[in-house]
Amino acid sequence: MFDWDDLKPFLAVARQGSTIAAARVLGVDQSTVQRRLCALERGLGYPLVRRLSTGYRLTAFGESLLPEAQRIEEAVLALQQRVEAFRHDLTGVVRVTCPEPLVYRMASIGMLDRFRARYPGIDLQFVMSDKFLDLERGEADVALRAGETRDSPLIARRIGWSLWGVYASERYIEQHGRPARVEDLQAHALVDFDESLSHNRAAGWLREVAPRARFVARNDSILGVMRSALSGIGLAALPTALGDDEPALVRVLGPIPALARPWRVLTTRELRHTPRVAAFFDFMVEERDNLQQVLTGGAPAIAAAGELGSSPPSSPPSNILMQE
Repeated sequence: MFDWDDLKPFLAVARQGSTIAAARVLGVDQSTVQRRLCALERGLGYPLVRRLSTGYRLTAFGESLLPEAQRIEEAVLALQQRVEAFRHDLTGVVRVTCPEPLVYRMASIGMLDRFRARYPGIDLQFVMSDKFLDLERGEADVALRAGETRDSPLIARRIGWSLWGVYASERYIEQHGRPARVEDLQAHALVDFDESLSHNRAAGWLREVAPRARFVARNDSILGVMRSALSGIGLAALPTALGDDEPALVRVLGPIPALARPWRVLTTRELRHTPRVAAFFDFMVEERDNLQQVLTGGAPAIAAAGELGSSPPSSPPSNILMQE
């Protein structure tokens, strides 16, 4: 029938009594007001105003439509205000899923305190798990992950690198020696991951490089793997950030090039535009330099890449919708 936007010149002329005054209020020229008013009349099929020597007056039809047009205007303004309030609403809960050690390490360097100081209205709730929660199904709002991911298409930004090595307790080394090469792992007792962590590259790597080795334990968490290594029962593949931070463990191999993976902050396309989620997402990207120590331990990203002999793989998983 008509363009909703053409109600603006109709209401302005009704209130101001002339197209010149209406144009001034709307911030356009007089011809634009006249043209859009004529377009509205053509769309409705009846005249809305008549021109007099003293200005413009509404026709009977125009008078009958005026209350409805005013209600439409009020509804549009209310809608705009609601959108603006949403756009600037930095309050509410952001659920973040990540491995348990990451939360402690981020807190230890003051990252979480800095976020709360900047966004006091946002409540971070961490869902700590080595398993991958499904963002598309609403199990969390944001994920901090290394390597592949199984969700539907996601928005991602790289924030660092995941580097892994092979670790043993000093007691294990005293009793069984230490491997000098990856090939030597065949002769050692190894700690493995269970099926719930099959998404982790390290879960299959040990069996690939040492298929005839003796696997003495399985764990459903990275911390469980580390505790098994600390007990002295076998060697374990661990993130360098975790293994290097444990005084009772010795890195016997690594970083291992085959296990290097990018760390990413991920969310859904819809939530990427939600103010509170966007605030946390952008904060993590801003903190990339500080995150290097958190994610890689003692080895900065540049040094780690050099130790690996080349830059770690950087191609995103196929289901990442946008690599920002």
